[in-house]
Amino acid sequence: MLSKILPAPLVGVLTSFMLITNTIFWSGPILIFALVKALIPVKVVTTACNRLLNTMASTWITANVFFIRVNMNIQWDVALPENLSTREWYLVTANHQSWVDIFALQRCFNRKIPFLKFFLKQELFWVPLLGLAWWALDFPFMKRYTKSYLKKNPHKKGKDFETTQQACEKFKSTPISIMNFAEGTRFTTLKQQRQNSPYANLLKPKSGGIGYVLALMGNEIRQIVDVTISYPENEAFSFWEFLCGKVTRIKLHAQVIEIPEEVSGNYIEDSNTRIKLQQWLNQIWQKKDKQLMTNDS
Repeated sequence: MLSKILPAPLVGVLTSFMLITNTIFWSGPILIFALVKALIPVKVVTTACNRLLNTMASTWITANVFFIRVNMNIQWDVALPENLSTREWYLVTANHQSWVDIFALQRCFNRKIPFLKFFLKQELFWVPLLGLAWWALDFPFMKRYTKSYLKKNPHKKGKDFETTQQACEKFKSTPISIMNFAEGTRFTTLKQQRQNSPYANLLKPKSGGIGYVLALMGNEIRQIVDVTISYPENEAFSFWEFLCGKVTRIKLHAQVIEIPEEVSGNYIEDSNTRIKLQQWLNQIWQKKDKQLMTNDS
């Protein structure tokens, strides 16, 4: 492992170079087949392209994982359920502390469940190479509006739902794992204090994204994969510090939870379903918070 023999900044430069080169290599083929899919909107072609695109994306992730393993000395403490399948649809949710969470999720779930697809902020479309690759892989780009903006522009209300609906229609043809960070943003102590969060290690979970997906894909998605991620030896760190090999231990625990009937109803129109889903999610978060309290050992 290079982090044992090379200075940290050099490890960071080498790791960045490898990840960027790998992204450039796979972006070309991914974009080509995305264009084929767009130009020939026939179901059999679309389905075949989706499967090929997901396979290429999984190989892209496999190479990234290899580079990280070669360059960094990370101790992985991973507990996954035994009954995971690449032929099932899953809704995956996790606590969110860092961009490294995404690497951890991809490393642990790649080829064990269908390829993970995230709901992304619209601004991320403009990230060089990655933005186009995410678009080609049908990652939904969401534009968030503040309450004050919606008050002045009421015609924009419901746009998030329309984006979710369009994405979910695409996801019905091939098994997929939809990733949702229920907290909506990365955890910091300042955000926790501003929210007056009842959790010691978490922000308040938001049920909206999960509720939309369940309402639109209730027939396909019957299970949620609940993931708890922690970095016991690194309280706070930057993504650059991760690339430099300064994150030395990552714990990831996952469990499969059957989605109760009472929370998989029409979240969009039924206020009772919305209340029950939020209560159910709060219970999951309470257990997650307790688990995080023991994850520093």
